[in-house]
Amino acid sequence: MDLQQMRYVVAVAETRNFTRAAERCGVVQSSLSHRIAGLERELGVRLFARSSRRVELTGAGAAFLAGARECLAAADRAAADAAAAAGVVRGRLAVGVIMTTAAVDVPELLQRYRARHPDVQVLLRSGRSDELAAAIRGGDLDIAFLGLPEGERPPGVESVVLDHDRHVLVVPAGHRLAGASRLTLREIAEEPFVDFVAGTPARAQSDQAFTAAGLAREVAYETGAVELITRLIARGLGVALLPSAFIRPLAAGDPELALVPVTDGPHRVECLAWSRFNPSPATRAMLGVLGVRPSSG
Repeated sequence: MDLQQMRYVVAVAETRNFTRAAERCGVVQSSLSHRIAGLERELGVRLFARSSRRVELTGAGAAFLAGARECLAAADRAAADAAAAAGVVRGRLAVGVIMTTAAVDVPELLQRYRARHPDVQVLLRSGRSDELAAAIRGGDLDIAFLGLPEGERPPGVESVVLDHDRHVLVVPAGHRLAGASRLTLREIAEEPFVDFVAGTPARAQSDQAFTAAGLAREVAYETGAVELITRLIARGLGVALLPSAFIRPLAAGDPELALVPVTDGPHRVECLAWSRFNPSPATRAMLGVLGVRPSSG
């Protein structure tokens, strides 16, 4: 058994097709199939159930896949550590980002990182703060930019606060409140709201503010897409509370939206999070670009 055979198994498992797996691995299909068949003979089990139209993992294959991924990750980490010891940063960096990130210009950051460390393969994934933090704990992400209610920190990971922000009310330009200089939660509680999905950190920021004020509100529309939130508002279907640092640049160029400060509105923190267990050289390099010093642990 060798690492190449494990890579072939992972490729077939992920593509569910021997031809596409061979293309991904840069080999002819007959060679890939031969190596996997040899591995199955060595193990004494079938890793894949095959037909003319379908390829699926067997129970033994699913068990092998988990271990194979761990072995490949360990091998990649060993190679990256060796390169780092020689002064070269290599390997993979998986970055997570929420859609409302404003504390950091992520494309500009990735451009600077690539200029300094061209041998690192950077992968970018967007999602919710809780999902991204869980992905770091599970080893699927190396580092992520999160947004959380003021005073909260992502559990089980290292983190540092990048910025503090307040929400503003976003209304249609022709709304009766559009010209207000400042409002309170009580003055807007009767409005229909557009917000993020219940149970997410992005939604919790507004929910906690209304709860603290002893107020109830109606959330008429829930979505995870910021663009859809602003489009619904522009059509007069509701209002929203959104982080000011994120929404102000967008609203500045949109004549259909108006922003109003809210004195007792939600606060949030933007955090950078990474694995607290032995961050990779590529992760440490990104922290260096950001000017963050990880703990010695």
